[in-house]
Amino acid sequence: MKHLNRRDFLKVGAAGTATLTIPSWLAGCASTGAVAASTTAAPVPPNPFLTWFGIDEPTLSRLMTELSSRGADLADLYFQYRRSNSISMEDGIISRADSSVDEGVGLRVVVGDQTGYAFTEDLSVESMLAAARTAASIAHGGGAEAPVAFDFQETPKFYDLTVPWADVGIASKLPVLEQVEGYAKALDPAVTKVQIWWNDTEERVLVADLKGHVHTDLRPATRLWVSVTATKDGETLSGGANIAGRHGFDWYTEEQLRLVAKQAVDRTMVLFDARRPPAGTMPVILAAGASGILLHEAIGHGLEADFNRKGVSIYADLMGQQIAPDFVTIVDSGVIEGERGALNFDDEGRECERTVLVEEGKLASYLHDGISARHYGVDATGSGRRQSFRHVPLPRMRCTYMEDGPHTPEEIIASVDNGIIAETFTNGQVQIGAGDFTFYVKNGWLVEGGKVTAPIKDCNIIGNGPAALKAVTMAANDAKLDTGGWTCGKDGQGVPVSQGLPTVLVSELVVGGDDV
Repeated sequence: MKHLNRRDFLKVGAAGTATLTIPSWLAGCASTGAVAASTTAAPVPPNPFLTWFGIDEPTLSRLMTELSSRGADLADLYFQYRRSNSISMEDGIISRADSSVDEGVGLRVVVGDQTGYAFTEDLSVESMLAAARTAASIAHGGGAEAPVAFDFQETPKFYDLTVPWADVGIASKLPVLEQVEGYAKALDPAVTKVQIWWNDTEERVLVADLKGHVHTDLRPATRLWVSVTATKDGETLSGGANIAGRHGFDWYTEEQLRLVAKQAVDRTMVLFDARRPPAGTMPVILAAGASGILLHEAIGHGLEADFNRKGVSIYADLMGQQIAPDFVTIVDSGVIEGERGALNFDDEGRECERTVLVEEGKLASYLHDGISARHYGVDATGSGRRQSFRHVPLPRMRCTYMEDGPHTPEEIIASVDNGIIAETFTNGQVQIGAGDFTFYVKNGWLVEGGKVTAPIKDCNIIGNGPAALKAVTMAANDAKLDTGGWTCGKDGQGVPVSQGLPTVLVSELVVGGDDV
């Protein structure tokens, strides 16, 4: 089985010029240098209960005793403090700047197949005890033994900050936004408008469980989105690009900023020469990187264990069976440094890992939280995630990708007589049970006679996830994660994720283009 190393896997695709012969996804580059760096991130204090949330261990023990007083197979407390800053800029003018702070605790008890959950934004002892009693009300029978002492577990370091976001003021961020705007406008005189959105977030998370284990984490996140509007020969079109990850301010190097500006402009300008492709069933090449959205939506959700435990997923009875060609290996990992979907531990306080979902074409594992792991009699995969302290954890994806295949992008293109390359996507819809999907392709390329001949735009690809997986006939050796700010929605909850793909050929998908 092939494994990507860190350097190969995180290389960033550099957009090419708006020509008809060199799609941007065939090139790559790396980023170096730093915008700013100064202080060291604040260490986790000796007692985060007291320092971060104003409670002590005896209070924590009282809460856990109340929570498990009527019985518990699982129980946990999820404390969260979240501070977020956002800035919007349009044509050099700040149109909006927001800051928000959110804090609270979620209290969960699991008895059999039932979950009791309550949360409170008020961290007074009385309010937290009332929430614990509410969550515990689902249980009937004897109480579980609650811990009287707590053991602070060592936290891995899959992300870290040179400078805490709390120490980076708006005066430091504005020049970065102005730089990006300047780069975008300088790339093409047709650019008439540049809009930029910035976000940085820092979370303090503390999870305590019934065994007395305590996990603490400081989770950074940032995202920069660039939207470009251009006018040419009386026609106005728009496009964009964004970068995101669990990084600090020093991640925004000059090279990173030039790259995201160039991607936004290139994706916009190529649309002036693009057309809709012919409609019909044809081979579709999924470009490396952003095409991972199709893998995530059409296949990844079907491998989350709760859908399989409930018999909703088409994969519920296929464990160990061949569901893809033997050169296909699909992984979901929480341990890729700096990635938006990375976690030092999941939201149940469980160790994250690299989970092989499909190994050499065979279904090897689901994504498990604590509840599904108990149901299947397996270890949890560190996939229990929640949007905030207001939400129960669910089995969720983290960084989902297909590993390298045995082919090259050039071999894949040469094998296609009439088809398309799908490069960037916008809206998509998926039916989790059956895996039927439709995705809107914003940018792509026409392939004729084994050659890339013209840019395309504004078409849909329609298919079925399990069928498309079986119809993968080639996969290239250029796997990479997309650096965009993806957020995955499920059961009303959104969590940050990453996704990726090598260049992949699906032998047949329906393309909704122009009838010819």
